Amino acid sequence: MVDKVFIGKMTFAWQDLGAGVKRKIISYDEQLMMVKVAFEQGAIGSLHHHYHTQMTYVISGSFEVQVGDEKQILKKGEVFYAPPNIMHGVICFEAGELLDVFSPMREDFVK
Repeated sequence: MVDKVFIGKMTFAWQDLGAGVKRKIISYDEQLMMVKVAFEQGAIGSLHHHYHTQMTYVISGSFEVQVGDEKQILKKGEVFYAPPNIMHGVICFEAGELLDVFSPMREDFVK
């Protein structure tokens, strides 16, 4: 949990999720969480849903993003929004990183 106002170097370790995907929590409190997710080319963020609101910024790479029934290719600097309980996922076409922001925080990521 965040215990300071300015967050310099990231203090959480990378978690290897397997199949070319890893994530690193940047910071969080009860209402908000920021997570960096790195993908190797060809890696898949499987379709899933959760009750959290999610906004995702593409830091680098190229991703086919599906939110509900819509699909679009997103690249560096683009963003997608996944409303609560809507299926969403990605396929990584070019290795890269995503910055996920969740509200409220994802308790399942810290257990």
